[in-house]
Amino acid sequence: MNATGVVTAAAEGGIIGDGRTGANLALGVGLVGVALGWLALARVAGRISAGNARTGALSAMAVGLAGTVLAVLHLATSNGGPGTGNGLVGAIVAVPLGLLAIGLGRRALTRSRTVGTRGTVRTG
Repeated sequence: MNATGVVTAAAEGGIIGDGRTGANLALGVGLVGVALGWLALARVAGRISAGNARTGALSAMAVGLAGTVLAVLHLATSNGGPGTGNGLVGAIVAVPLGLLAIGLGRRALTRSRTVGTRGTVRTG
């Protein structure tokens, strides 16, 4: 199975499960992206000393993008409306979660570029 088939199967809920599986997957991926972005911001601020803020920011952006793509694919392939049990509302909620993860990752990445290794702001 190629990558397009895997993403489409994940968005449609996979082979096993109901229509909400794809939306739940997108929600979970979006929440993981938000958590990664939040941790990356904490690393930049110096509240967490373990890990690399730049790597965390890039991870949050990638996971957020994946969650947004999964949610949009689920929205495009779902039939019926809200309340029909196909996960449409979950996919609608997953889109802003993925975008929030991308925004948090970008903010952490921007801050990691301006903060020096000792927590001081670079001047040039």
